[in-house]
Amino acid sequence: MNTLSELQRSARARAQGDGGWTLIEMLVVLALILVLASVAMTQYRNSITSAKEAVLRTNLFLMRDAIDQYYADKATYPESLDVLVSEQYFRAVPEDPITNAVDWQTVPAPAEPGSLSSSTGIYDVKSSAPGVSLDGSAYSEW
Repeated sequence: MNTLSELQRSARARAQGDGGWTLIEMLVVLALILVLASVAMTQYRNSITSAKEAVLRTNLFLMRDAIDQYYADKATYPESLDVLVSEQYFRAVPEDPITNAVDWQTVPAPAEPGSLSSSTGIYDVKSSAPGVSLDGSAYSEW
């Protein structure tokens, strides 16, 4: 039979045994969690940037396509992006997803030989966003 002293000894042995986590084990687990969280945050930020860049490329493509359609219809380039909206080539001037503003840089069309007109219209649009994309190219070069 178990006596009282034997029960106290077994209770003391259980209390001194492997009943919990050591400080080293806790630090290792926390370090692993921090490493995994930092990798996940980096992937999350890159996915947000990648999505914004995809929208920027699409907006530039659609605006350039509208400029080309306008030129094909009217044999002249539009004076501004607002002309494309008023002529219903698109509903509204899209927002640059990098700058969150409608601040596109317009490239004027080259003057046609023999033309006396000083205004040539918009030939191309570019982003006015500073910085470089994930692939290393400048946004202003797109």
